[in-house]
Amino acid sequence: MIRIDGLHMHFGGIRAVNGVSLEIPRGKITGLIGPNGAGKTTLFNVVAGHHKPTAGHVYLEEEEVTGLAAHELFARGLLRTFQVAHEFSTLTVRENLMMVPSGQPGEHLWNAWFRTGQVQARERDIRHRADQVLDFLQITPVANQLAGNLSGGQKKLLELGRTMMINPKVVFLDEVGAGVNRTLLKTITTAIQRLNREQGYTFCMIEHDMTLISQLCDSVVVMAEGMVLCQGSAAEVQRDQRVIEAYLGKNLLDP
Repeated sequence: MIRIDGLHMHFGGIRAVNGVSLEIPRGKITGLIGPNGAGKTTLFNVVAGHHKPTAGHVYLEEEEVTGLAAHELFARGLLRTFQVAHEFSTLTVRENLMMVPSGQPGEHLWNAWFRTGQVQARERDIRHRADQVLDFLQITPVANQLAGNLSGGQKKLLELGRTMMINPKVVFLDEVGAGVNRTLLKTITTAIQRLNREQGYTFCMIEHDMTLISQLCDSVVVMAEGMVLCQGSAAEVQRDQRVIEAYLGKNLLDP
């Protein structure tokens, strides 16, 4: 689904991403781990169009998308979430979902004045889809609450829900489990698994919780100092001496 070839992202003399090459297989869940400062989020930002790379190439389904802006990649089905949720705090949860699909006829003043039937029909369709997403994620009870009033875990569910509004090809999840209580984390985990298995979503996720990585991911890529250190199953990378050293000799399963 995604192929990254020799990617570099430099900030002055800092090589945040330093020659990364990897592939994210279609229909799989790929984990991206590494110590703080390894370059994981910068890599996400480059692939998702928030930074233009210093060098290298990114391909989506073998079409080069290097340097495209985030909205252009959104239109091609590549989405990302953030470690800190970016909800529209003064809109309701349902409204946060409904604003996601692009090209809505109500966005144009002419249509709002003279094609109200078309606008209302499209809005009904989008509202129906939003209600399906709310039900899937088990957050229908908070549908009419302001998104800014949600808990951290509920905001993570809302971010995942927003990706579902357009049936994306690939979703990059940035620490979806960070700061989430165990009950909501189980809901998020189940949702990711179902989207992958039942609807064929491709995921790549940054995560520090190795239990979650082991539970969800088909393969794991380890980064350190802006480079790919190794790749394999969760069990394989945890046994790799290079990974242990990158984490300062600490076993990844230790608290």
